Amino acid sequence: MFASERLKGIDVFVCVADSGSFTAAAERMNLTSSAVSKSIARLEARLNTRLFQRTTRRLSLTEAGSDFYRTCTAVLAELEEAEQALHTQHGEPCGKVRIDLPASYGRLHVLPVILDFVAEHELWQPHVSFSDRFVDPVEEGIDILVRIGGSDVWPAALGHRYLGAERLIFCAAPSYLARYGEPQSEQDLERHSCVVYGRSDGGVNPWLFSGEHAGDRERRVLPGRIAIGDGEGQVVALVAGHGIAQLPLWLVKDQLQAGTLVQVLPQLAMDGLPMNLVWLRSREALPKVSALLDALAAALAPSGRQV
Repeated sequence: MFASERLKGIDVFVCVADSGSFTAAAERMNLTSSAVSKSIARLEARLNTRLFQRTTRRLSLTEAGSDFYRTCTAVLAELEEAEQALHTQHGEPCGKVRIDLPASYGRLHVLPVILDFVAEHELWQPHVSFSDRFVDPVEEGIDILVRIGGSDVWPAALGHRYLGAERLIFCAAPSYLARYGEPQSEQDLERHSCVVYGRSDGGVNPWLFSGEHAGDRERRVLPGRIAIGDGEGQVVALVAGHGIAQLPLWLVKDQLQAGTLVQVLPQLAMDGLPMNLVWLRSREALPKVSALLDALAAALAPSGRQV
């Protein structure tokens, strides 16, 4: 069998395994579901091995399929690295990179860096998604993530770089403070309208305060007049004069500079969640990944864009 024959269907097989269905793989590869199904059938016939376990509800790899998948992904990665190395000789990162970002921070601070990178590298193709949920980059095939919060212990498959801790401050609009006065202490917040983060389960996120001892933190839920399940939505409510909120500095920096919001209770400002740049170690050597990692690390670290 010619080597070219052995490569037929491998890209389709890997895409189906990653996507979890023929339909999703067809959409990714711009093929019909029938074409994807026939490609897998031909591959299984050639190998004389069933690669997928099919049921009415789900598609999963057989044991032989899992072994074959690991081999195929390794081969495809080596081919991609070889191709990227050739492009690197010409000094131009190229190809697709999957990136997942936290919704608000990603739109406000990370996406501009990515778009600047796009402008400099015409052959580079980012696929950017936004989510605040837990994302497993290994399972979902995501090359680079930016995450707020997360464990101090990272899996061996992931590289990470600590960008700094977000700074939490209390702020309100001048119009609100002119009407209701400026709080002078933590206890004063009980008498003010609080704009809190409302979760989908009906609860609200607590605010952070320093504890009695150095380094201690207390979480307290204050009575919120307005609960909004989106950070940027909270900012809109604050600018409109509806109350006080505890928000990360990166979210309200522009409003503070413009004067549409002002900081209150500066003595209660404190560090919040850690911010990390995360990537698949198996992909970090690819120029299209490593070049963006360098750009993000420089722009998002405390020495670059303020978090």
